[in-house]
Amino acid sequence: MRIAKPGSIARVERIEARAYRIPTRTPEADGTLSWEKTTLVLVNAEAGGVSGIGYSYADVATAELIEDTLAAEVIGQDAMDVNAGWHAMVRRIRNLGRPGICSMAISAVDNALWDLKARLLNLPLVKLLGQVRESVPLYGSGGFTNYSIADLQKQLERWVDQGIPRVKMKVGSHPEEDEKRVKAARKAIGDDAELFVDANGAYSRKQALAMAERFAEYSVSWFEEPVSSDDLEGLRLVRDRAPAQMEIAAGEYGYDSRYFRRMLEAGAVDVLQADATRCAGITGFLQAAALCEAHCLPLSTHTAPAVHLHACCALPQLRHMEYFYDHVRIEQMFFEGIAPPVKGELHPDLSRPGNGLQLKLTEAKNFAA
Repeated sequence: MRIAKPGSIARVERIEARAYRIPTRTPEADGTLSWEKTTLVLVNAEAGGVSGIGYSYADVATAELIEDTLAAEVIGQDAMDVNAGWHAMVRRIRNLGRPGICSMAISAVDNALWDLKARLLNLPLVKLLGQVRESVPLYGSGGFTNYSIADLQKQLERWVDQGIPRVKMKVGSHPEEDEKRVKAARKAIGDDAELFVDANGAYSRKQALAMAERFAEYSVSWFEEPVSSDDLEGLRLVRDRAPAQMEIAAGEYGYDSRYFRRMLEAGAVDVLQADATRCAGITGFLQAAALCEAHCLPLSTHTAPAVHLHACCALPQLRHMEYFYDHVRIEQMFFEGIAPPVKGELHPDLSRPGNGLQLKLTEAKNFAA
């Protein structure tokens, strides 16, 4: 491994983006959407004979945006100056709009640049960011609304059997069936495991309040997006009137720090969620964490556990990390160096530089878009 010398400049020489489409094992659905495939956009960033990798779960068009628009803003920059590259990309997309694929494109590049910098220094990424915790608690996440009750129970029970003490299921596609499904989920996981629900904004305000009371009978302690995350007043209403043991969470559709600031200033959530594959990468994720610290609220991640692991171990106010079924499956297929859960937590591998990931090129080629 070539290590950058103090004071030396390693210019970013190449940014390459590729998209991969991975079919789901079975069709999946939540309260407002259904899907049968997931697209991963992977970025390689090279400098000084070293390559860093980052990615986002986005549309194929994201890869084209990276190569045609963002790459030129980063190539030639000092690889040690990740923030300079980030700001250059943000300036470049001014006329394209910040939310959506622009922020997801920046995310993939930014994640790769942080990995590149850590590898140039031959450091695990968490040591570069400043480690404050050895591991991150997980919650198993899936429980799609189109699952049969038997399949729902089997998936949630499997996570608990693996030592993950909290699990999340989707609700909202068929509200009249949700209480029955939540009851079945509680029966499967027993009384000791925590049970979370995620409506993906499917309910109306009054409907969400009624469902919160019903879910409380089964000790549901986390109600994610009970109403649309764009409805900050509705989130605040549900937060104020939900049972005391039930936390309200949202934020996964945040693409910039201003979005998170508005949500926190509105008092809309008990726990903020942020996603480093959407909110302009690790740089944007750390901005969200700083806002949480300023508002004395905890942060939780949305999906993509391998992207978040090192950054999460640098955050004292982190609550937990989402261990999302689809992305866990894809990351295990695509990368060497994936950390396995140990007693419901993930530990970064400090023996590997950067984010510790290495692309399985042969396997990935099978899914090239």
